[in-house]
Amino acid sequence: MATLTGILERIEIKKSDYLRYNFSQTENNALKTFFDLAQEFGSIADFHILCVAVPKSFFDLDARLYLIDPKVNALSLAAMTEDGAFGLHSPPPADVKPQERPYYTVRKSLVLTIRGKKFMIEQLPFRTEDDVLGLLEVFPIGEPDPHTELFFEKYANRIGFRIHNKIMVEKNIEHLRFIRSLVADIEHNIIVPNMVYKLFLRRLRANAKMNKAMEQQLSDLAQAGEISGTTAEKVLRELANINSGFEAELENIEKHYNNMTLFIETLFRKSHFDQGRLTLRTKPCNMKKDVVLPQIERYLDQFVKAGISIDDRMSGIPDEEVINVVDVGLIAQVYANLFSNALKYTQEILTDTGERKKYIAYGHGIIKDYFGEGKDGVKYNVFSTGPHIPEEERPNLFKEEFRASNALDKPGTGHGLSFIRNAVEIHGGVAGYEATKYGNNFYFIIPK
Repeated sequence: MATLTGILERIEIKKSDYLRYNFSQTENNALKTFFDLAQEFGSIADFHILCVAVPKSFFDLDARLYLIDPKVNALSLAAMTEDGAFGLHSPPPADVKPQERPYYTVRKSLVLTIRGKKFMIEQLPFRTEDDVLGLLEVFPIGEPDPHTELFFEKYANRIGFRIHNKIMVEKNIEHLRFIRSLVADIEHNIIVPNMVYKLFLRRLRANAKMNKAMEQQLSDLAQAGEISGTTAEKVLRELANINSGFEAELENIEKHYNNMTLFIETLFRKSHFDQGRLTLRTKPCNMKKDVVLPQIERYLDQFVKAGISIDDRMSGIPDEEVINVVDVGLIAQVYANLFSNALKYTQEILTDTGERKKYIAYGHGIIKDYFGEGKDGVKYNVFSTGPHIPEEERPNLFKEEFRASNALDKPGTGHGLSFIRNAVEIHGGVAGYEATKYGNNFYFIIPK
């Protein structure tokens, strides 16, 4: 990142360069006109014409603009001032090709190579060699003139800068069109069909009820002596086991369905893509019941397998309702990311009393006037035991793609914490980390 001192130095260098260029008033006006109109003309085709029109208008020189055609990945004629000599989209003559420096042809043409932004060249939607985007040919030039070469070299540089920008804008617009189309496909082919699972679950629930009713009927018949006790007991025991397993699996399916539906509908929300950022759909909710516990249940079996206990006695979340107005889907994913990280990074510690423990804890607390006088904040946290994250790495924890040194041997993308920060900040809150006794505490604070 440039500093003020560095930028001031660059300004001084440019001021010196402009004095050395010694451009005439007409030449300066030509550059300014190109700069102004390049912003005015929105279409690529109009911009191409502008590139050749400026030399014609200010210096009575004809011009041809050759640019890489992405369809064939080769130079072709994009605009010209003369009529009939060449057809649009035709390749340049054999003696007109990219060179390091401006040069002349036998037809008294001055040819200048147009280059893109070197540090962004890989983002272009086509391949190019040596950063070349195209060529500018101006003619007729009477005698070779270093000043004329310098002016048109700078003019070609400005064309390259503008063309690169316009290509990237067109690419981004096309990308946005694709995303919007993709959202429509997601809604049509994923979100809407996903609702059909509700019907399947209702049918499974109805069958479960029928089985329970049959179990009760058999029990009644056995008590009435209408079927033998031994046979009835055996059938009832087997049926009870089947029903118990059936109901447990049905409950798991419903939990998974509800969680995935929440995440799908939240992440693929059309307003996210329309506005190019995460958007909110808030409602009052019981944070413990509606957000935290469903995610705890989701990860519970994995915590148990990893030997991680959940110490909610230390969590500070009481049984009474903790109501916040939040986007349930986004905050649920905040907790999902925190619990997912805890699952990967929690390690065993030795307590002051000599006990070996490996656990997580979750909690909340009120911070009075955190967001200003009379504007309390609620701090939610997920703690996990283990060594502290190195102090020098902590300022970068919530940056996109950053991974702490303790995470390099674990699978991950470095996106989870940056998502947390983004989701919390659009709620008007802040996300953070603190090293605490026995481990690491990740938290977020949102308005009460």
